[in-house]
Amino acid sequence: MYKQKVDQTEQFLDRESPIPLYYQLKEIFRSWITSGMFDSQKRFPSESELQKRFGVSRMTIRRALSELVSEGFLVREQGRGSFVVQARLQEQLRRLTSFTEDMQLRGFSTTSKILDFRVTHNKDVAQRMGISEEEELVQLRRLRLVDGEAIAIQNAFIRHRFCPGILKHGLIDGSLYKTLEQGYKLVLGRAVQIVEAKPADDYEAKLLKIKIGQPVLMLQRLTYLAFGEPIEFVQSTYRGDRYKFIVELKR
Repeated sequence: MYKQKVDQTEQFLDRESPIPLYYQLKEIFRSWITSGMFDSQKRFPSESELQKRFGVSRMTIRRALSELVSEGFLVREQGRGSFVVQARLQEQLRRLTSFTEDMQLRGFSTTSKILDFRVTHNKDVAQRMGISEEEELVQLRRLRLVDGEAIAIQNAFIRHRFCPGILKHGLIDGSLYKTLEQGYKLVLGRAVQIVEAKPADDYEAKLLKIKIGQPVLMLQRLTYLAFGEPIEFVQSTYRGDRYKFIVELKR
């Protein structure tokens, strides 16, 4: 069930507004969800409860709920009603942190499944890093899990000259950045990062346990050492329904 105490300013519909009632309702319902007003059962009020509370048609309620289902805030279970989807994990794009560091700061347990770990050459990655196409790269592809749930696929390329023997020695505590900093005494400086949305392909859907075509966030990051040399290029695919990025802007 849900908690009854809600900010009263969020309770009323403006029937004189040009904004459709279903959209106003959707905004109200979303605020309920994001404010954490639900208990561990996460059951959302029924259509009849909401219809009585707001004095609108069942169709209006249903449209608002359907859009929240489409946006990943609610899930419907036949015969049981609507339930709030687990809150998205979030990352603030202000500091250069690894996936492991970022999740640990938020109190989550992380694990990884290594899908590929080898020395290779990659013409496209070399061009992106501005290095010779002949230079050796270490490819590290991993499935990243948070509290046992698959959240992201990361495909990283690291310049082998800066971390010789990394395949033999492995990763310190499962963290690439910790390995580079503690194991190889490298100082990471900055990164340029691009985030865009796309539909999941068959491979991504299978690993992340989502439907083909479901929205995912694709991240590309080029990381530099403190003295300016590029060290890593990584392309990651995050579940769009379980992860979000926050950017703080100042003027």
